[in-house]
This record gives sequence, C-alpha cells and structure tokens, in this order.
Amino acid sequence: DSGSDPDIVPECPNIPEGERVDCFPDQKCLERACCWSPLNETNVPWCFFSKNHGYSVVSENIEAKLTRMDAPSLFGADIKELTFYAEMQTENRLRFKITDASKARFEVPHEHVQSLSDTPNGPLKYRLELIQKPFGLKVWRTTSPEKLLFDTTIGPLVFADQYLQLSAKLPSHNIYGIGEHVHQTFRHDTNWRTWPIFTRDAFPNGGTHNLYGHYPYFTCLEDTSGQSFGVFLMNSNAMEVTIQPAPAVTFRTIGGVLDFYILIGETPEAVVDEPFIPPYWSLGFQLSRWDYGSLEEVKKVVERNRQAGLPYDVQYTDIDYMENKKIFTYDMDKFAELPQFADYMHDKGQKYIVILDPAVSTGQRINGPYEALERGHAAKVWVTEPDGVTPLLGEVWPGETLFPDYTNQACIDWWVDEISRFHKEVKHDALWIDMNEVANFVKGGIKGCADNKLNYPPFTPRILDDLMYSKTLCMDAKHKWGDHYDVHSLYGYSMVLATDKASKAVFGKSRSMVFTRSSFPGVGKYSGHWLGDNGANWNDIKWAIPGMLEFNLFGIPYIGADICGFFDDSTEELCTRWMQVGAFYPFSRNHNAQGYADQDPAAYGFDSLVVNTSRHYLNIRYTLLPYLYTLFYKAHVNGETVVRPVMHEFYSDSETWAVHKQFMWGAHLLITPVLDPVSEHTHTHTHTKHTLLYDFLWGIKITDRKATINMHLPADKIGLHLRGGGILPVQRPDITTTYSRLHPMGLIVALDDNKAASGELFWDDGDSRVAHNGYTDPNNLKFEKITVMGVNSAPVLHLTNLELELGKEYTVNWEVKISVNIDCYPEEDKDQAKCEARGCIWEPISNPQCYYPENHGYITSNKVETPSGITVDIDRNSEFPSQRSRSRDISKLRVDITYMSGRSLRWKIFDPYNARYEVPVHLDLPATPETDETKREYRVQINDKPFGIQVIRKETNEIIWDSAVPGFTFSDQFLQISTRLPSDYVYGFGETEHPTYKHDLNFHKYGLFAKDQPPGYKLNSYGVHPFYMGLEKSKSAHGVLLLNSNAMDVTFQPTPALTYRTIGGILDFYMVMGPTPEEVVQQYTEMIGRPVLPAYWSLGFQLCRYGYANDTEIADLYRDMKAAKIPYDVQYADIDYMERQMDFTLDQVNFKELPALVDQMRADGMRFIFILDPAIAGNETKGSYPAFDTGIEKDVFIKWPPELSNDIVWGKVWPDYPNVTVDNSLDWDTQVELFRAFAAFPDFFKTSTAEWWGEQIKDYYNNIMKFDGLWIDMNEPASFVHGTVGENCLGNDDLENPPYMPRKFLRGLNHKTLCMNSEQILASGTRVKHYDVHNLYGWSHTKPTYDALLSTTGKRGVVITRSTYPSSGRWAGHWLGDNYSAWDQLLKSIVGMCLVVLGKISITITGADICGFFNVAEYEMCLRWMQLGAFYPFSRNHNTINMPRQDPVAWGTGFANMSRDVLNIRYTLLPYLYTLMYEAHVHGNTVVRPLLHEFVTDEKTWDIDRQFLWGPALLITPVLEMGKAVEVQGRFVDMDAPLTKINLHVRAGHILPWQKPESNTAV
Repeated sequence: DSGSDPDIVPECPNIPEGERVDCFPDQKCLERACCWSPLNETNVPWCFFSKNHGYSVVSENIEAKLTRMDAPSLFGADIKELTFYAEMQTENRLRFKITDASKARFEVPHEHVQSLSDTPNGPLKYRLELIQKPFGLKVWRTTSPEKLLFDTTIGPLVFADQYLQLSAKLPSHNIYGIGEHVHQTFRHDTNWRTWPIFTRDAFPNGGTHNLYGHYPYFTCLEDTSGQSFGVFLMNSNAMEVTIQPAPAVTFRTIGGVLDFYILIGETPEAVVDEPFIPPYWSLGFQLSRWDYGSLEEVKKVVERNRQAGLPYDVQYTDIDYMENKKIFTYDMDKFAELPQFADYMHDKGQKYIVILDPAVSTGQRINGPYEALERGHAAKVWVTEPDGVTPLLGEVWPGETLFPDYTNQACIDWWVDEISRFHKEVKHDALWIDMNEVANFVKGGIKGCADNKLNYPPFTPRILDDLMYSKTLCMDAKHKWGDHYDVHSLYGYSMVLATDKASKAVFGKSRSMVFTRSSFPGVGKYSGHWLGDNGANWNDIKWAIPGMLEFNLFGIPYIGADICGFFDDSTEELCTRWMQVGAFYPFSRNHNAQGYADQDPAAYGFDSLVVNTSRHYLNIRYTLLPYLYTLFYKAHVNGETVVRPVMHEFYSDSETWAVHKQFMWGAHLLITPVLDPVSEHTHTHTHTKHTLLYDFLWGIKITDRKATINMHLPADKIGLHLRGGGILPVQRPDITTTYSRLHPMGLIVALDDNKAASGELFWDDGDSRVAHNGYTDPNNLKFEKITVMGVNSAPVLHLTNLELELGKEYTVNWEVKISVNIDCYPEEDKDQAKCEARGCIWEPISNPQCYYPENHGYITSNKVETPSGITVDIDRNSEFPSQRSRSRDISKLRVDITYMSGRSLRWKIFDPYNARYEVPVHLDLPATPETDETKREYRVQINDKPFGIQVIRKETNEIIWDSAVPGFTFSDQFLQISTRLPSDYVYGFGETEHPTYKHDLNFHKYGLFAKDQPPGYKLNSYGVHPFYMGLEKSKSAHGVLLLNSNAMDVTFQPTPALTYRTIGGILDFYMVMGPTPEEVVQQYTEMIGRPVLPAYWSLGFQLCRYGYANDTEIADLYRDMKAAKIPYDVQYADIDYMERQMDFTLDQVNFKELPALVDQMRADGMRFIFILDPAIAGNETKGSYPAFDTGIEKDVFIKWPPELSNDIVWGKVWPDYPNVTVDNSLDWDTQVELFRAFAAFPDFFKTSTAEWWGEQIKDYYNNIMKFDGLWIDMNEPASFVHGTVGENCLGNDDLENPPYMPRKFLRGLNHKTLCMNSEQILASGTRVKHYDVHNLYGWSHTKPTYDALLSTTGKRGVVITRSTYPSSGRWAGHWLGDNYSAWDQLLKSIVGMCLVVLGKISITITGADICGFFNVAEYEMCLRWMQLGAFYPFSRNHNTINMPRQDPVAWGTGFANMSRDVLNIRYTLLPYLYTLMYEAHVHGNTVVRPLLHEFVTDEKTWDIDRQFLWGPALLITPVLEMGKAVEVQGRFVDMDAPLTKINLHVRAGHILPWQKPESNTAV
C-alpha cells in the first residue's frame, strides 16, 4: 500500500543542513513528496523529508495507535496502521516498540526480551512525550531544568514491510558505539557518516563496511556533568545507521519491528551490560597461529617461549589441526599426538584451546565415515533451502559444507553431543568458534539464490558488496527461528548459546569459556570476542583501541585484537609495540595467518627487544591480574567496563571526550601505548586536568596537570600511570597463572590529593562456575608487601615482610626509611638468574628490576681525620659475589678527601697499591687546603657499611652528596658510584641532546663518550662533560665534577639519585658550594680555567656552508650581503676549499681565487675562518704533501703499541685517494672503501706534534691564504671506518668491547673512531691507551691550534672546536654540531647553549647552526631561527651540501630585511656582549644564562628554558613554535610576536652600553 497521492505538494521545513534526513532520491525527489535543495556538499542530503511524511497519533496512552499520513511511498508495502507501546521498565530504562497493528512480524527471540511485571521502584529519571502529528516522541531527562535527550521529530517515522526508519536528534556530538566496524576514532564523526550493520566475514581494514558483529547500540555523553544515556534497537535485520551534524542519528532497517531501549545513566559507566566472568587462567597471555603445520612445530613454539621465560598460559591450534579442515576430527599424521597435547600443556600449568567452525563437510574421512556428519543427518540439524527440508549446501574451508541450525533444539543437542565426544578424544580447555557470521565462500549456496524480495529487497543497506547473500547464505534459507533474512545476524549468537550448553556439559562445574567471532547483544553473558583478521600494520594497532572500548560498551569486556597482526609479516618494531599494548588487552593473544613469518615473541630471538619488552610488560600484567580479575567480577555483577575510555572517568574534562589512543583498566590504571613507527619519540597524550597521576613503575607523582603532558617513550617503554585514590591488589608474577596464584599478594596504594585511597579484591578459585561468599584459598595466601605512592616522606613507600591473611582486617603502621634501589644489572639481557648470580634482588615489576641489597659495596677499615681532610681505607664486602668475571675487582681502595677551600672540596677514590690511569688535565687548585673548620661551608661524614661519603651544607644542614647507598663498585673496567640528590633539579652533563634544561629524573640514562654523532635524543655526541649543578630545597646551588675521561654513563632515578658508571681510571670528584648558581659557575671555572676572551669581531654575524661550489659563489654571497646591508663579520670555508679534502691544501680549480677574495674581504673589515680536520691523508706521493711527510719525520701520528706493531693506526675520513673520480651514486660504505684515502691521526699530547701542527698552520698562512681564526672539526676523533682500515683492531678485545658497555654504544667503542688499543704518549712521556684518553682528543687538539693561531697572526682571533672536555673553553669556542632544520631544534639549541655557556662546560662562545645543518629549511622556521640566532654568542648560519642555500639573502628581500633588523639590534648591543665576555674571562660569570641564575629564589624559574638572558639585564624571548609566553615577575603573559619581531626586555636597574651598528665590527 503506497498510500500516496501524486498531487501532494511537499511542505518543506526551513531547517539547518545538519538536520536534513535523507529521503533517498533513487526516484525523483518531488514524486516522493520530499524536499529538493541541491548543495555544493555531496555528503549533505539534497533530497530530504518534508513534513508530509510520517504517522499521526489517533489514540494515545502508554499504548498508541498510529495511522500513516498521506504521502508517497519510499519503497512500497507501507503499513498503514501501527501500534506504539511504551514501557517504563525501571526508573532508568524506557522501552518503546512500534509494530504492525494487525499482523505479527518477526521479533528477535532474545532471552532478555520480555515485558516486566513489576513497576519501577523509584521516581523515573526520564519523561516520555508523544507528539501527535506527525508522530514523534521526545525523551526528557527529569533534571531541573529538563534536558531533551532523544527527539524523533527531526524526521518522519517510516514503517514499510521491508523498510523501517526512525531518526532522533541528540543533545551532543559525543556519540560512541554502533558496530561492528573499524572506527578509526572512539567518538563518532558526525559529519554524515553511514554505518551498515549486518554480520559479515570481512577484513577489518579501516573501511566503513560491516564486520562480524551486529550492534545497533550507542552511548551519548550529554555534557561535562557526565550524564549519559544509551540507545539500543533490538532488531537483527540488516540495517544502517547514519550519524549527522544536527547532531542526530537515523536507523534504517529492512525488517522486524522497531524495539528501542533508552537507558538513562548518571555517568557513561552506568549504561553498560553485565557479562560473564572468565576463568582466571584465560587472563594470561596466549599464543596461536593458523597453520603451524604439525604438532611438532606447535611444541617448538611452546618450548621456545617457555625457554624465553615469558608469562604464557594458553596455546591454540587453528583449523590446521583437523583432518582436511573437518570439525570434530584431527590430523592423525601431522597431529598424531594431539590427544595428549593438553596433558603436555597442563604439566607446566598451561591450557589448550581448539577452534571449531560451524560448517560441516559433506565429504567422508580418509579412513572411514564422517560420523559427526552422519549423526547430523539423522538429527536433521541443518539450515535448509526455502522448502524447509533440503539442507542448504555451501562451501567453506573443508569444501562443500552444510550449516547447523543452532536455533533448532535437535541441532543444539547434536552440537553438545559432538563436542562431548570430541573432548573425550582430544582433551582441551575451552572452545574458540569462528566463521559464524555465518561465512560461506560461495554466494548464498552452491545452487545460487532465487530472485525474490528476501534475496533482493527493495532497499539494501550499504553493506559490503551491496548484496544480501554475499559470502553467506541465501536470505530465504530456513531456520527454526525464521528466514535467514531475519536471523542472519543471530547465527553467531545462537551458536554461542549452543556452545555454552556444550561447555557446561563437558566442563561441568569448571568455568571454561567460549570465544566467538560473530556476536550480537547478549553474547557477552557467555562469550568473549576478538576483533578479527587484522593486518600487521600501524593503522590496525591504532584502531584496535576504539574497537576494544566499543565492545566494553556492548557488554563484551573479554576483548582483544590479534597482537602483531593476523595478515602480513610483522616488523620487529611493530611487534614490539604491539606486544607492549597487547599485554593490556583483556584478551591478550598473539595470532597470525598462514604463510607469514612466525611472530611469537621468542621467534625474534631470546635477546631481542620483542622478548625483553614482552617479558617485562607481561610480568606487569600478571602482577596486576588480581586487579583485572576483580574488574571482570565487577563487570559481571554491576555491568561496569573493564577496559574503559578515559572519558568514562574524566567526563567533566572535555579534552578526554575524543581520546582514543589511551585506555584504562578500570578507574585506576592508565595505559598510553606507542602506536606510530618511531623508535624513540616524545609523544603528547591527553590526561585529565583534575586528577593526580603516578608513574606505575616508579611511583613518581606527575605534577603537571595540563590537558596534555609529554612523555618520552623509547622502544622498550609505554606509558603506565596510576590514578590517585585507588588501591590495586597485586600478586607476584610467574610464568603461568597456575603458578602465580600460589604466590603471596600485595597492594599498590596510590593516594589522592586528600591522602586517601580505596580498592576492592574479588578472589575465588578462578575456575568454578558459581562463586561463593567466604571463599578460603587453599594456598593460605597472604599479603606480603604494600606499596604506597604519594606520602610526603618519600616518593614511594615499600612495606615489606608482611603476613596479612586474606579476609581479615588489619591496621598497618610504619616508620619511614628512605631506600635507594640501585640497578645491579644495567645491561640489556637481565633476567632473574643473572640478577641473583650477582647477589642482587629480583623484583620483575620494580624499577630497577634487579637491585643491590642494602649492605652491598665496601666497608670502612681505617679512617684518619686531619684538619685538611680525611683518609679512609675501604675493603670490598666479600659477602657478595664479583659482578663481572671479565673485570677484576679491586678489593682494597683508598679514599682521600681534601678540604680545598671554604667552598670547595675533593674526594679521590683509587687503588693505593697499583697505579691506574688518571686524567692529565691540569686544574687550578688552591695551593693549600682550608684547615680552619669555621671557614668551611660544609662538613663531611663517612658511612662505614656500606662505605659512603656525605657532604652537608652547614647553613641549612642539607645533605647535598650522599653516596652511602648500596652498589659502589671498583673493578678494573667497571667503576660505579651512586649518590642521593637533594632535589629533583639537576642541570648539566654532556654532550648529549636534552629536551629540557632541567633533567628528567625518571630513570634516564645518558652516555658520555666523544663521537661524530649528530645531536639526537640521548645520543652521545662530540664532547664529554661529567659536571652537573644541583639545586637544593633551601634554594642554594652546588656543582660536582668527576674528573674521569673514560667512556661512562650517568643514570638518574626519581628517588632522587644519580649513578655514575665508568669503565676505567679512578673516581676523582670535585665539589663547589656556590651557594648561588652564578657562584657555582665562577668557582668551577676558577678550577678548570676561565673562558678565553674572543676577538671582538668574532661576536659579529657569520656565514658558512659545506658545499660552496667555488670561490665565485662565496664572492657572490658577500656581494649580496653587502647590498642587503646585513651586518656580517665572518665568512667561512668548509672542506670544499681543499684539494680532495686534505688539510693545508687549496683546490686550484674551483677555489684558485679564494686567497685574493679573502684579502679583499679583510680589506673591507671582514674576517675569514677556514676549517681544519685532524686526519692527514697518507696516500700521497712522497714529497708532494709536506704535512704528511714532516709528520712522519717527527713521528706525530698515533700508532699501535710497540709490542703489537710499529705501524700507524690508519683510519679513513674526508681525504680522497689521488687520481680518483668519486661516484656519489654508490652507497656510503662503498665510497669510503673505494675512494677515501688512508688517514693518520696526530697525537696532540706530544710536544713534537704541537710544534708540527703550528708549523703547518703558519706555513699555510704565509704561503697560501690568510685567515683570522680557525675552525677545527672531526676531532672526537672521527673516522669513516671502525677502529682501523680493515676493522681489525689489534690487542686486548676487552678494550674494544669492554665487560660493561655504557649506554648501548653500538658496535663497540671503536665505532666511527680509532681502536681503543691505539697508543698515545703524554707530554710527560707516559704511554696511555686511546681507551683512556679518547675523550681528550679534541681537548688535546685545541690548545696547539690556539697557540698556533696566536703565534701565526699575532692577534687574538678565535678557535672554534667540535670536541671538548672541561677546560677546553680556555682556548676555544664550540658550536652544537650537525643539527637539523626543524622547529624543535630551536628550543634544543637554547638548552644546549645553557649547558655550554653557563659554565657547565665553561665555554662562552657557543651557538647552534642557525636554520639547521641537515635537511631543507622552511621559511618561517628559518626566520624565527635567525631572530633567535642573533642572540647566540656564536652567531653563524651554516648548512650542508646538497641542501638549498639558507643564508639571509637566499630567501628574498623580506627575509633579508627582517634579518638585517634583528642583527642591527645585536650589533647595537655588542659592547654589552663583549663586556659580558670579559667578565666571564676574568671572573667566570656566565654570558648567556637561564633565568634561574638571576631569580633562584623564584622556583618557577627553575624549569624555564624557553627564554634566556644575556648577563643579568637582557631577557630574550624567541618564538620557538606557535606559543608566545614570557615570565614577567612571577607570572606568565601572552605577548605579541608577529613574524618581524622577537621579544626583548631590559631588566630594571641596569645600564647597557651600546654602539651604532654598521655593516661589520671594523666599521
């Protein structure tokens, strides 16, 4: 009945575009009496419903009769009269149903669909309002004022035989749910997205198509009150749901009735279903794959993962265990011992799960009849053709198949019987059911499908393939419940019900479980689910999180994705990250497909990052299983979610509403995985502004309560945080839950802001189907440890050795003793056995996992105190084993403590019986110690066992150094000492890239070893500076230098504490007492040497690039800079000016005119600097290269020790062989091999070498080209081969690859440098190994260069060096190395300058390559960098070969003008800057300084590193990104910063000298 009138004129409403409801114009729009209004947006309906459509209410009560209004039909067969029925089922739940008034229609035969006989117990939280014409309903929340939640008047009700539609306007865009699909975000995009719902065997590859489950349910978060409601349509027919910007939702289904449930909640958490509680063991980690090939291969996988020590509970077999993929069979050849496999697993406390598909092969077995098939025939259990008799034939994995009708009681009985029979044959512990959408590899059936309205309905939702029976059964196939058209999406649900009955029959009182791919609302009461056949890619790891969150809304909290991906090979990085996050999936299973590489963790190797990180995070999972199990119990009883979105807990913070890259376990554990392909990166993740968070591993309070915080998550880390206010039950982990349940338990208490916390534990045997109150654990479990986070006295309290019995009440009191757990196994390959072999304590979820006992270390044996210091003899505590067999322990040591002055002291720890290498760097120390105790600002105490030194500031009684902690070690090649720190504020250590000036103390480790390494996070770069400044709670400051030049690393931990580990020499510490930060620097530079006073011209702007093609390019640049009137003092030449990159040569082809150009520039007041590398080419014809020839004569080059060889230790650097043409198309290593000459490295410690170097420089100046300064590079020293040519280092391999390798120095210490066995000779004649003095090479290179410059030019000039060590600043400046063109480098350059210029390295002349060395610079970034760089002490724009020019005139007139303006400010202020340099040279003051140096009493300044000062008076606030904030008298203000401006402020009370700027300083 169309009920239409062709003359009806549509009555079109004037409504926003976002409220249009689509009228589906597959006919002409106006013929449907709809409204036609085309737009330039194709996703907005052009044809939308008019007011003519719908129904009108003709009688009204709780039940109403509806009559269709006179309007054209959309798809025919409209039903004229309907019945509307509303049922106020509870005070929170409203049901309304709309159906045919005169004829029964299909309704879902769901066990929970029934009318309630009872009335609500309390007042309704909703009000239902019916609208008469056109019919509509409004559901209001009965708050004051009322809130409209669900308003169907936005569109008409459509109710035809095969097309039903209802739309509703919603109160917010916060819509979550609708499934099953891949939703790339958890919160729905409301911009006209249509989602089809119809169960389907399809890949979850990110499209909008329908997948395995059928979920017409969503939750809507109304506002920041947290009030939410859910909407569920109980309808199993194919449908689609459109979400539009109104915001509104439209349901379109093609059968059944409209049976809606509206669930009113006070929070999002209050509208969730109540699922089954899984067996405890099923919460363990699980392994599976399709096609192991044989049981032997399965056992190999099991054994290797057992051997890897992975916590691991369950092993699966997929369909390959079957005989020709026939269910209820097993392959008696390749899986002959499968009946015994469960016992094999049980023997180690593990479980075994088998897969079952529904489809039953019609073929016979290899050796006889297929009895399951025969019994199925006899019981008539199959889905049939439309005649209701003939079984429908399809095709699935085994070939031609039949499909059980699980809605038929006879089929259920048959299924239960077959599973029981199979379990007797092949024992297993649970069932995994798959392919139950139902999947069919032919369309509809082998015979095809009839042309009728079920197979080809008038309207087909936007399902995959747009064909109802694609990859499934014909829609007119028959089930007991009805046509497949109606019950298709119930197939998996009915199979779950039948399998649950079988599970109960087989496993009896044991809980077991069912695990299904296809699902429908209500399945969660019986089964878990996984997210299907995903891919090994970075998208799918991301999309799994919204999927998990949605299934928790759908009432299936036992949910997870195939870890590492089902299809495709998983890279190690992807699998590492996926195992990390997968350790926190409720269902945690690694599973992949046939034909792809193994991806179980152990397949990557026992020492792989995959195994190590998997073991670590699975141990955390197993530790937290009591908490997870309790969450499942609460879900089972109260309907709470297990995994939940952040917004469920922090709905009042709108920043959380769209978070989908994090999730929570319950209310208290926040998981922040890494979901992008980066090995180390700082990730920004949303957190609530209104709660207290603790780092899970370290217990450190996250003090920053911004909406987002930055977390550095390297390859082995994800973010785990505990929310304050929770108590989490935990248990010591083991390799299976069988064993872990035997271990003692514990509690983690995370206090909230009110110092309160609460928690729950549900505990039973983990297996029984019925839980009983008063359960008593047969293992007499006790709580042995309570960890408390957030107490005032310590970051984390560990209450240990408790014996609190489960089920009893206790009050626990404690006294605080702050301990420091020092890492006993800093190497990568740690495990419990290795840890305990060192006599250390293993706790797998602590950080560190392996730590020293309290008394480990040395014991005082003799102490002598004098007025000038203390001498102590100490002996190694022999109760503990040696740490490293390759590094001999030195059991007797001496400690000399010297009171150098009232504000400085030294302590030296050394072997008194055998001389060891000591650093040959001269320090300016007081001639006599301070013997008057009253004049000393410190006192020193010695702790006897374990030995430790405590330095106490007298004025405040603060302990500022305290090494009385366990772990002190002194062996031949491993020296370790730790100290507590007085506060979290530590600055210094280098040269490594730090993201902030203040160190993050959360277990960050930094390597110190000079290397040709462009700056990168935590990468050791060019210099070594083992000095730090620490702030104290009293706001005083102190500094500490470890004078040790061996490779080392330093590790911070949040106690706070610091650990040094070095691989040679002695421990020689110097402390200066400040007490202000500026005085710390003054005292430090007084000791290591004041910074050199540079030539005035060196403070001008400078230009350089590696890659000038010829001297003409430099001349053109100089001309253009002069024309643009940009102040500019210094021009450089990089190695391109040389002949084949050889020192002391000139390229006579491309740079022949450079000397004349230099003379011209110098005549104009300009200065010129050229580069020199230390490596000298060794393949030239004798007599043609004097630098090498005279070097050989004077024996200046580094050689092997005489006992190994008399040869030079050859490397390769930039110089090319003679007479070669370099092929730059070849890879780098091949170029080095074929084209780079052998190179010798001068030993600058030798006096003869310094003389030879000076002669070469003077000869170049006098005979080839003039210069004003020198730039020395590649002096770490860098080599392009590893160790030596041929990479065969002679001598002791323990020097090349020492027993302890500081912070993962890849490929040994000789990577990109010389062999550590190389010999150098000090000026004293002492022979030393490069192993000891490597870090001093650049230092030793610097003074001879400075002396040569002064001697040659007779003027001060300037030397710029790349590799540095404390006291290098006496002779040279430094630049921050080969940086990158990126916005983040601007901030990092400020941090780097602060570390260098502030005196931590004692070099005042420093800066970064403006606009970046590597990569292509971007206009705005380069301009902002020019503004910042104008205030670097060393202000140079420099980039590399094959990159576009980035000098100021390369960008055009606008850029040049803005550069000129900011450089004019610099030049105006040069008298002030020069004065600061003088004060640094004479008094040790800083030039560039952080705000804390001037405002140390204001603790806000302790964290500021986005601004800096010139001296005390000029504040520089650059634009480093889009943010513009500056600290002004203790508050933050927003400042205007247009592209033409950098904010500068002069501090009141200061006078700054200035001078009118000109084109250069000479003018």
